[in-house]
Amino acid sequence: MIKTIDEKEIKLLEEKAKQIRRLVIQMLAQAGSGHPGGSLSITDVITCLYFKVMRYNPKEPYWQDRDRFHLSKGHCCPALYAALSEAGYFPAGHLLTLRKFGSILQGHPDRRVPGVEVASGSLGQGLSVALGMSLAAKVDTRDYRVYCVMGDGEIQEGNIWEAAMACSHYQRDNLCAILDYNGFQIDGCTKEIMNLEPVTDKWRSFGWHTIEINGHDIKELLYAFEEAKTIKGKPTIIIAHTIKGKGVSFMEGVLEFHGRAPTKEEAEKALKELE
Repeated sequence: MIKTIDEKEIKLLEEKAKQIRRLVIQMLAQAGSGHPGGSLSITDVITCLYFKVMRYNPKEPYWQDRDRFHLSKGHCCPALYAALSEAGYFPAGHLLTLRKFGSILQGHPDRRVPGVEVASGSLGQGLSVALGMSLAAKVDTRDYRVYCVMGDGEIQEGNIWEAAMACSHYQRDNLCAILDYNGFQIDGCTKEIMNLEPVTDKWRSFGWHTIEINGHDIKELLYAFEEAKTIKGKPTIIIAHTIKGKGVSFMEGVLEFHGRAPTKEEAEKALKELE
């Protein structure tokens, strides 16, 4: 049975998401490069995972029974770094070193960052990585869960669908994928470059349990993650409809901010909106 979500808890998570968005803007403005659009679109997903859903211990990052998280769309790591810092994995002072020479916080995450399981390589590889983690749980008789966030442009890659087929074949019910469906990739609109629709039917036909939600609604996200835990014999994908640049009005749905950091003036304007 899916438990009821507390309204006060939802408010706290909404505030935490706003804080993570502020940190994302500050980090990217300081770095002068990076990817604000996708970082902001996945913020609510990552907030729910790290501050409600997942089991972990920041004082023991590689505790054997921790839940695993893999950011397949690694270029959107500012949101992950902010969440890891807020969760206590490393001091907040590291955040403003994003993309600097010698910093642990590079443009794609790697294992130098406490809490990062594996480096995010080329797009399209992440679901295979998550499958490996979920199979390891079975071999080691552990009950941890695995979460993998993918981008919508990313699932145009063929090896995503090979992994999707294998996840279903091996009945990986401890694996939950999340699709950040914001409708844009680096070259433009996904519908124009390589249309994904009917995306839900595609995943369902590959043997996945599918849940389609508003990826910025905390309550919907929490119920979706709870539902995923109840599914047996197949993996789950949460198709989260999101908005590129969510939370900052002049970035929302604007392709330019896929891979352009805000200027100092834009950052100040964004932070005022996020107060």
